Amino acid sequence: MSQNAVIFFDGVCNLCNSAVQFVIRHDQKDHFSFSPLQGEFASAILPEFDIIPYKLNSILLLDEGRLYTKSSAALRITKKLSGLWPLLYGLIVIPKVIRDWFYDIIAKNRYKWWGKQESCWLPMPALKNKFIP
Repeated sequence: MSQNAVIFFDGVCNLCNSAVQFVIRHDQKDHFSFSPLQGEFASAILPEFDIIPYKLNSILLLDEGRLYTKSSAALRITKKLSGLWPLLYGLIVIPKVIRDWFYDIIAKNRYKWWGKQESCWLPMPALKNKFIP
């Protein structure tokens, strides 16, 4: 397993793929690895947390043995990015039920608003080491 925190993402979602590319650009200290929810690693690891990968509409963050979902995952990711992005982590003080309500609206409409690919996005060869199939 990767020493980095692992971000699980929907590999066919355009919004999710854009988010992964954004994190890669702002992860200057190489905190994160990535794994599509449709991949073997997700299928092997996530059931340990009672998660069925193909039933998800959420980004997940596996960090130091803990699994974070929805807005908690997103905010914890921003905390480790370069620039001013860690300031967004301050939104963690908003109750999770409220944060996740907004998150769920976006997640429910992500294919309609941003579209969907026929297959998982493939990273450029220089980035392959950041991905776990």
